[in-house]
Amino acid sequence: MRPRTSRLNARGTQHMSTTRRATPFALLALTLAVAHTTAAPPAAQGEPEWAAAERDALRNHVRLTNPDDFIKAGEAYFDPDGRWIVFQAIPQPNAGEEASEHYAMYVARLLRDDRGGVTGIGEPIRISPTGSANTCGYFHPTRPYQVIFASTITPPRADEQQPGYQRDTGRYVWPFHHEMNVHSATVPEIFDDYLPGVPDAPPRQLSTLISREGYTAECAYSRSGHQIVYTQVDPETQDADIYIYNARNRRHHKIVSADGYDGGPFFSPDDRSIVYRSDRNSDGRLQVFIGLLELDARGEAVGLREERQVTSNEHVNWAPFWHPSGKFIAYTTSEISHRQYEIFTVQAPLSDHADAAPEELKRRRITHSEGFDGLPVFSNDAQHMMWTSQRRHPNDPADTPPSSQVWIAEIINVAP
Repeated sequence: MRPRTSRLNARGTQHMSTTRRATPFALLALTLAVAHTTAAPPAAQGEPEWAAAERDALRNHVRLTNPDDFIKAGEAYFDPDGRWIVFQAIPQPNAGEEASEHYAMYVARLLRDDRGGVTGIGEPIRISPTGSANTCGYFHPTRPYQVIFASTITPPRADEQQPGYQRDTGRYVWPFHHEMNVHSATVPEIFDDYLPGVPDAPPRQLSTLISREGYTAECAYSRSGHQIVYTQVDPETQDADIYIYNARNRRHHKIVSADGYDGGPFFSPDDRSIVYRSDRNSDGRLQVFIGLLELDARGEAVGLREERQVTSNEHVNWAPFWHPSGKFIAYTTSEISHRQYEIFTVQAPLSDHADAAPEELKRRRITHSEGFDGLPVFSNDAQHMMWTSQRRHPNDPADTPPSSQVWIAEIINVAP
């Protein structure tokens, strides 16, 4: 199944932004090489060791993207009803062609069996312009046929390093394309899926939502759809800060402005807080924070009321994402090894844990496979977790090299 390319009418050629969400800083290096796993329960006959190790948390694992279609794929998100996903990927080139150096943005319909279990995806539809660099897709919460993502729209400068895992250095890098801004794509296929037979379906189009100088990316909607949280790199200082854009009055509010890279933000389920990661010491050891938002009379964010630290250790902790309950957070960490990132969950320092120090918050390891596991997200009904993994599929030949792809599994219990 080769991905399908959609023809986009690019309207509004202003600039917008990339990822959990992007990598931690400009050309930040995160080592993601393959290493051994910790001891796990014995696997049943024919069961991968990672499935046995994860059986108390996850079941019915499915690889959604295939190395036959994509050189690498990842950072996927659910639509509000769990019907569609958006993800970034580099497609396998046609015979005689060279592979792209940049991620394209795709949407795909989740396929399910009679009991509702996910079995795969339909034909992926590319929603980003040819040759552009893209990242950080996210669905509108009430109009799922509208998808925001960060894009350069046109090919970025050729002197920037290729994103992703670098085999020669064993590092993960992400260039901050200064041309990147936040755009919105209208996808007729999703409109027709949600509203079949409705006349006057919107045309396929691409428009600019946020255009600022410097890298502008790592975007996500609030549950109301009236606000977008995003990261912007100041072109003069090269410092990354977190902003919230109010679509009603078109105002931008700087929310997190600490020294060092602040990024990868997401609204909490009640829109009263955000979670993000920050490099306060400029040493690459990212830590996870939550920020309690200062709200106006309409309940929309205008500033930061209080910040609480979630992790404080010698590890790299990034890509945090809220569980729909709002009680805990999933994140990616090097706690097991800098050569083996895994997904953990941790209590959110709210309510009964509001005064807890980071080391007092209960946490739990969720994934147990060789290679990289990270960028976790949850469906709104809390039934599925989706993430990016380099784990080997049981049907892969023994000599198949690791490849970052999108995986999904049913949740048994992932609470810390």
